[in-house]
Amino acid sequence: MCGLVGIISNNYDCDKDILGKMVECLSHRGPDDSGSQIINFKKVRVGLGHTRLSILDLSQNGHQPKESLNKRFTIVYNGEIYNFKEIQKELIHKGYKFESETDTEVILNAYAEWGTNCVQKFIGMFVFAIVDKETEKLTIFRDRAGIKPLYYYQTNELFCFSSELKALMKHPHFKKNLSMNGLSLFLKYGYIPSTHSIFEETYKLEPGYYLTVDLNDLTFTKTNYWDVLDYYNKPKIEISDQEALEDIETLMQSACNYRMVSDVPVGVFLSGGYDSTAVTALLQKQSLNKIKTFTIGFEDQDYDEAPYAREIANILGTDHTEYYCSDKDALDIIPQLPRIYDEPFADHSAIPTTLVSKVAREHVTVSLSADGGDEIFGGYTKYTRNINNLLKIYKWRHLLKLPIKVVSPFLKDTHYHNKSELISDSVLAKDISEIARKRIESNYINLELQRKLLNQNISSQIKTAFDDVSLIDQKHNSVLDMMMSTDYKTYMVDDILHKVDRATMSVSLEGREPLLDHRLIEYLAKLPSSQKIQHGSKKYLLKSIVHKYVPEKIMDRPKKGFGIPFDKWFRDQKNDLFDYFLSEEIIKKQSIFDYKVIAKMKQDFHQKSNSLTRQRLWNIFIINQWIDEWI
Repeated sequence: MCGLVGIISNNYDCDKDILGKMVECLSHRGPDDSGSQIINFKKVRVGLGHTRLSILDLSQNGHQPKESLNKRFTIVYNGEIYNFKEIQKELIHKGYKFESETDTEVILNAYAEWGTNCVQKFIGMFVFAIVDKETEKLTIFRDRAGIKPLYYYQTNELFCFSSELKALMKHPHFKKNLSMNGLSLFLKYGYIPSTHSIFEETYKLEPGYYLTVDLNDLTFTKTNYWDVLDYYNKPKIEISDQEALEDIETLMQSACNYRMVSDVPVGVFLSGGYDSTAVTALLQKQSLNKIKTFTIGFEDQDYDEAPYAREIANILGTDHTEYYCSDKDALDIIPQLPRIYDEPFADHSAIPTTLVSKVAREHVTVSLSADGGDEIFGGYTKYTRNINNLLKIYKWRHLLKLPIKVVSPFLKDTHYHNKSELISDSVLAKDISEIARKRIESNYINLELQRKLLNQNISSQIKTAFDDVSLIDQKHNSVLDMMMSTDYKTYMVDDILHKVDRATMSVSLEGREPLLDHRLIEYLAKLPSSQKIQHGSKKYLLKSIVHKYVPEKIMDRPKKGFGIPFDKWFRDQKNDLFDYFLSEEIIKKQSIFDYKVIAKMKQDFHQKSNSLTRQRLWNIFIINQWIDEWI
């Protein structure tokens, strides 16, 4: 894995010194090598920089920026193209020459042969930028699922891009102006959905897109080359469960095998849940050696799944490592969060994810995760909790125009923080796509509370990928399909994958995601939702595969999740850091929030903690800690 940066400027904002500082702050993403290059055009200068974590072809042949043999193309690249050997053979047959065994050179020649259509051939995770000196264009690609990140900053005079926000902040003309839209989204979700960021004029390139910059007139064109909705909107295929299981296991086996291609040691994060167990079982099945697996245990048994992971590792025969973290281990991570996550990020499972990454890095350079299983197989509780009853009530409410007082007694759903919110958001929805959206959207700090906190009017019309739920064909898709596909484009990308990328890269560990192989979601999206959740059993298809390798009686247990004992750390035990960043002193110093509103939240939290108040305070704590670090 690597880090990349780029600058396009029509003046001297692009030089070796600026580029070097931007590259240097990404050294954690690639400690093995770094490089930079400036290319002069008639009207602009283009600077490219790169830090390398050596995974394939450990020689200097993997140094970047890398030029094609004919010097026409130059690339910087972060990621892995797992099927590069097959593409290389095809290109050699077409007459292309290679001087290395890197997938970087394969991308260069594939682009030379097929142009932007080359991306359709790639199985992998990637962000890469290619400069074409002949057409005088720069094109940046992001992978289909959004596993690898890309930020860019765009003004009339300057265009910069990078794997992480902190590199952009190193440019002397980057303006740290807080985006109120970005702040509002963070307070609501606990993360900032694409394309938004915490700064004005700063954006994230969406998954499945490429961005082309014409270096003559500095015009920008964004193209959507892949979208999961295209596969959900196809007619559903009708096959038996057994046929589907055979197809899925074949795809999963291929995805897992591809992600073991490496010239450095590889391991797997094993939590003991179905997703990581499936990946581990399929990998160990194909390996003559013991796969290295890693898990984190907690002293608090309510959060400890290490015994389950240990039992599964014994059954599968892996080389297993577990580390029990103390409260101190975890609490020591918290002050590091704003530097690791250089954009405000309030998913507290970032703490154990960072810890398990540190443990794994002591043994391997690459580790496989099993993220995406809930979104593609149907694993979240919100996908089943009262959804059929809610749809029935919605149908009869609209058909008979029933008054709310008749409907209200039937609505009992702990996913919502109060009954009136459920009524207004779901029962009164205009169609089922709106029900789907409201079921999956977090709303920790709603607009009404935001306006009190910030003492200003916040827009209720901020466009995100959640809006794409309206593009889902209701003829071919159920409300479950709508929820899963929207989660795939929102929560999975900007929370789950953001979390794992920063945690692993903070310790120079490459994370790979076999369940996010695009061939798998393209197939599953065309299966009816009734095959994914059967008789109330979530992840029916994935569970059926896992039970071939691990007895059902061992797997059948409540899911604990990858969380932290929040109340213990921040209420029952005094925590100076938490108190400081929620203090009247720091709130007034930063002049963003109204302390009176926060004081009321703190009072509620200490009197009787509940999940909503807890998350609200955590979100505010995180943004205040981030502001102290970066602003």
